[in-house]
Amino acid sequence: MLGKSEKPPLKMDAHQALHFFLEHLSGERRLAEKTVEAYARDISDFIAFQTAHLEHIPTLSDLLDLSARDFRAYLAYRRRGDTPLSSTSIARHLSAIRTFYRYLERRWSIKNDAIALIKGPRSKRSLPKALSVDGARELMQAGSFDDKLPWIEARNIAVMSLLYGAGLRISEALSLTGRDFPLAESLMLTGKGNKTRLVPILPVIQDSVAEYVRLCPYDLVMDEPLFRGLRGKPLQAGILQKEIRHLRAHLGLPETATPHALRHSFATHLLAGGGDLRTIQQLLGHESLSTTQRYTDVDAKALMSVHKRAHPRA
Repeated sequence: MLGKSEKPPLKMDAHQALHFFLEHLSGERRLAEKTVEAYARDISDFIAFQTAHLEHIPTLSDLLDLSARDFRAYLAYRRRGDTPLSSTSIARHLSAIRTFYRYLERRWSIKNDAIALIKGPRSKRSLPKALSVDGARELMQAGSFDDKLPWIEARNIAVMSLLYGAGLRISEALSLTGRDFPLAESLMLTGKGNKTRLVPILPVIQDSVAEYVRLCPYDLVMDEPLFRGLRGKPLQAGILQKEIRHLRAHLGLPETATPHALRHSFATHLLAGGGDLRTIQQLLGHESLSTTQRYTDVDAKALMSVHKRAHPRA
């Protein structure tokens, strides 16, 4: 637990403070490795900018004394520098810096009120790109774009069934091992941020995976990946992405037809069928309901499109 009993080490340099912060994220908060790496990059960039500005590595005392103008100067640099960032990326940088400062305040009572005055750029929220029901069905039934081996086709169908039928991320599907087979009526998964969720598995998904295992020429090993590549090594996400690229071209589906689009389709079609938003949030493993609420925008957009095509006065 972080406490306020420690004396603020104002002469500590910012890099050392960042080290403690990253240990906190990975240890106490147990954030995913890639998330911690993103925090490390963003805050290191911020410290490097302040180092150039102050002409020395900033201490905690320097971080405490930064003004709103100093924070705005950094964000302006990130927007117009040698490698300009998008509004979304700048908002992420600002969020990382704020989280860092909250940590400093909780641990050492080091508070900088100026950062609360900084407003991040407004970024246009992108909508999930779901397939139509027919498009998803065509993709699932095709399996492969040419005369692939039957077990490869069965493998592709099994993985896509997990994405579209259970809303799994491709990384979650490919993390399944021989120990998970045969699939039960539900799967306990650990997704982003080490968050665990229970996902129902439909009989049609169980059958698809069982058919793949029946045809697969490689032995099922308890602690090794369930899904294999052509030569028996663990199936890589890039292979399935390539398969779907060829499939969508063959079927005349849009470029937005990707493995992740099947997960989006799972949520969008559930919502269109009367699914409860909170339930869909739990099935997808979203931490925030606002993330899941994007699918209401997708569904509303689809309804408006149908109305425009079908209404006699449209």
